[in-house]
Amino acid sequence: MSVPYLSDDQIESYRREGYLVLPGFFGADEMADVDRAIGEVTDTALASGDWSDVLELEAELQDGRQVARRIYEPFDKHETFRRIGSEPRLLDCLEPLIGANIAHQYSKINMKPARVGSAVKWHQDMAYYPSTNDDLLAVLIYVDDATEENGCLQVLPRHHTHFFDHTGADGQFAGMVTEDLSGGRFGEPVSLAAPSGSAILLHAITPHSSLPNLSDQPRRTLIYGYQAADSYPIYYGEMTSQVSNKQMLRGKPSRFARFGGPAPLIPSYSGLWKSLYQLQEEAKLG
Repeated sequence: MSVPYLSDDQIESYRREGYLVLPGFFGADEMADVDRAIGEVTDTALASGDWSDVLELEAELQDGRQVARRIYEPFDKHETFRRIGSEPRLLDCLEPLIGANIAHQYSKINMKPARVGSAVKWHQDMAYYPSTNDDLLAVLIYVDDATEENGCLQVLPRHHTHFFDHTGADGQFAGMVTEDLSGGRFGEPVSLAAPSGSAILLHAITPHSSLPNLSDQPRRTLIYGYQAADSYPIYYGEMTSQVSNKQMLRGKPSRFARFGGPAPLIPSYSGLWKSLYQLQEEAKLG
């Protein structure tokens, strides 16, 4: 059943834990529309022979074929993705968390194909795009049923008020947490298994990761980034080239930046833009 707005308990839980799961928020018909749109965007890009601005491909072949592991900025590439990302009842859920003036920041689809879906190591989203305040969140929508076997999202609750180190041994931004999170020193990870259509609201500083897809089923996740209108980037560079697509969805733009939250990290990075997957694969850790 759809959730038109958040209860006081849900709002308090999000603020305390740094995330909130809304099971089955979107219906089967909406996810069928998303499935069709994914196929249309992917097939068109692969058929064109030049997909680099649309898709990122898995390093491994699946049954001898190239398969996509990410679609870049689906919000801008298909009406279905714009409709889902602008859904009024979804914005109703965001308003008590980041305010009445809501901007769309970025979008992507992580595909995790069966048996080859890439793992994503621990990271905090806002380490990629330092901002004047931390009223930013991601909404992750499970297109398929998500389980531990097919690589559902994992989070470290209650760590959205500070940053972990994301710096490699060479002093460069590694795209992932480089501190040792093992041994329960920072609590135990929570796996967020949920059915298709579920929406996860994730604070921009909440540490999260996902395991590879070891199952025979895909695990696709449609992701939107949202921010308060008075949250502005304080770093422009290679790493923010695909997270600066600010579009107002509700309320009014702000002429002034508001400052607040933990002091954000500024990534040290040299070279061409690389995706999260590439950064994590190439990071020099010791």
